[in-house]
Amino acid sequence: MRDPLNSFIEQIPPSGIRRFFDLVAEMNDPEVVSLGVGEPDFDTPWHIREEGIYAITKGKTFYSANAGLMELRKEISRYTARHYGVTYDPATEILVTIGGSEAIDACFRAMLDPGDEVIIPEPCFVSYKPCAIFAGAKPVVIDLKAENEFRLQPEELEAAITEKSKILFLSYPNNPTGAVMGKADLEKIAEVVIRHDLFVLSDEIYAALSYTDEPFTSIASLPGMRERTVIVNGFSKAFAMTGWRLGYATGPARIVKQMMKVHQFAIMCPPTISQYAAIEALRNGDEDVLYMRGEYDQRRRFLLKRFEEMGIDCFEAKGAFYLFPCIKKFGMSSDEFAERLLADQKLAVVPGSAFGTSGEGFLRISYAYSLRDLKRAVERIEAFVSKL
Repeated sequence: MRDPLNSFIEQIPPSGIRRFFDLVAEMNDPEVVSLGVGEPDFDTPWHIREEGIYAITKGKTFYSANAGLMELRKEISRYTARHYGVTYDPATEILVTIGGSEAIDACFRAMLDPGDEVIIPEPCFVSYKPCAIFAGAKPVVIDLKAENEFRLQPEELEAAITEKSKILFLSYPNNPTGAVMGKADLEKIAEVVIRHDLFVLSDEIYAALSYTDEPFTSIASLPGMRERTVIVNGFSKAFAMTGWRLGYATGPARIVKQMMKVHQFAIMCPPTISQYAAIEALRNGDEDVLYMRGEYDQRRRFLLKRFEEMGIDCFEAKGAFYLFPCIKKFGMSSDEFAERLLADQKLAVVPGSAFGTSGEGFLRISYAYSLRDLKRAVERIEAFVSKL
């Protein structure tokens, strides 16, 4: 029998995050505490759930337009204008997708030719490089540095650019580091992007979860960047709607039109029920987001204080709901540390190496959990490191 598999796909390793989820599942131990999942522990706010329920009871369960309900696309346009100072045409510049992940995949496939290069700063979420490879492109990795708080530096970008460079991928606030880039940081990056005629794909799924005094800045809002930037966002993180599987992309009409083709043939349309719930989220969910952000910030500050007390180095991450403590001084790899922590203390975290080589020597700690769980977790970390 011929080999039925695509050798190209076979060469891509599975997600390093999933490996630790599988280890926890195999243990089947109710005493295990996990800080590995990047999922809010809040229920979707009730008024948003009600809209989904109402859509079902009223039989609003048919296909929507491929790009999503026009009513939702109008609300997305109002939302981006209100929060980020960028307005998009609901008819031609907004595509509603199955989560942000589909938007990333569709953007890469619509924009990249075989051999094009995508510049991807790491540490980053595990799907970015594989999506670029699926599109036939070559990922070019920039290893970000802890001493820069994992912010991309313009000289690092300059050094990575070649004649084949086409897209710079940005993801701030960042998963897994919690790093943020302010307006001044992004202006320096935008200058390099424009000079080298690059495009930007910016994953802003954590945009609403920033704990700095400075408001979040989308790179698309900077002069000369709207026409060369595609923004990916969604409802999973800010509105605690992970299972509703709804995201969106905004960008130049010419690019969104081609993304629509990928979306049409692979997906057809996003879930209609989820779209009605999302309309309510955008219209009346700002207070919910502010409440959840305040809770995350409290957890963030608690963990930072406890890591400091334990003598574990951790820069002050100011976005998303992750910390990225450094464990290099304990003389073991991220994988070994995480595996021994799980075996010894029944606490699951994700090794930083799952997010790229520059994540080696770090751990991703999610604080999308209750303070009760976080207190139990840090007690176990303290007990573990006291033995080392």
